[in-house]
Amino acid sequence: MVLFGASGHAKVVIDILERSGIEVSHLVDANPEIEELAGYQVMDEAGYMSLSEEEYIISIGSNTIRKKIVKDSNLVYGWAVHPSAILGDDVSIGQGTVVMAGAIINPSTHVGNHCIINTSASIDHDCIIEDFVHISPNATLCGTIEVGEGTHVGAGATIIPNLKIGKWATIGAGAVIIENVPDYAVVVGNPGRIIRIKNGEE
Repeated sequence: MVLFGASGHAKVVIDILERSGIEVSHLVDANPEIEELAGYQVMDEAGYMSLSEEEYIISIGSNTIRKKIVKDSNLVYGWAVHPSAILGDDVSIGQGTVVMAGAIINPSTHVGNHCIINTSASIDHDCIIEDFVHISPNATLCGTIEVGEGTHVGAGATIIPNLKIGKWATIGAGAVIIENVPDYAVVVGNPGRIIRIKNGEE
């Protein structure tokens, strides 16, 4: 596996892969000053095409940047699930997605491509998580929730059942969401309230 991005997030992905018995080949990063991370060689972007037959994970926390890399490249993507994560029956995980330690994804949930399901996040039954979403540590999604592309659900946020969260929205840390959230909205508080609408994919 090759990781695209040599940051703190990459260290977590490396740990997941190592614990899963998956070999990490190299890392790739745009910063030429980074030559090593967690004991692994870091190549510059000019070198990654020589490894194009290998599987990649984009180990960058920004939803926007992950999407841009996917759009601008033609790579084969793997995925990583920490051994302590619990996945229910009929859960599907998309390419490039990372599921971190202690996460729970309950039955009949679909998680799209290049998502981050972070430490101890809880996603209940029949949820749909679209591409490039980040569900932060200890966030709770109750059953039958749809989360649109690129949305970031902050640490410790709670979303009650049967809601639809729009694309590229931001749910603040600790927010409690009790009604649908439109595209590009930034929502904070308990109960959640919209404080602004973003200008596109921020």
